Amino acid sequence: MRKILITVFAGCIGLVGAATVAAAGMFSATRTVIAIVADDLLVGTAEGHLNGAGTLAIRSQKNPALTCLGQFTSSSQLGGSGEMLCSDGTTATFQFQRLSVFSGHGTGSFGRGTMSFAYGVTHEEARPYLKLPEGKKLTHNGTVLALIDR
Repeated sequence: MRKILITVFAGCIGLVGAATVAAAGMFSATRTVIAIVADDLLVGTAEGHLNGAGTLAIRSQKNPALTCLGQFTSSSQLGGSGEMLCSDGTTATFQFQRLSVFSGHGTGSFGRGTMSFAYGVTHEEARPYLKLPEGKKLTHNGTVLALIDR
């Protein structure tokens, strides 16, 4: 009898844990991030949660070994701020403004220069918010977003 109770208890804990994970996914949203840092294009995703906290992961298109992970907080109306650490040791702080609940744009101070970014928008919609390097343009060939010479 004791063995059955332990098994039932363990099963209940498993169900509660699974429900917590499912609920977390239900109250979060993942959106595309497009960032320009100095003369590099970084793309990835940001995941925001109902409580205003979130995480992001972006990767350099020029050097795919360069990845950056970060965290941010946001308010329901204005925007927010965050920090990132990259695989090459550089760091960034950034601020953003919301365009909608799921989209926005921002700027930041990066170890290698200034950063501009947009999230939750297409590459066309991001253009007004991105500070492209002189003589460069943002293109999309249907599968890959790239920063190329004009």
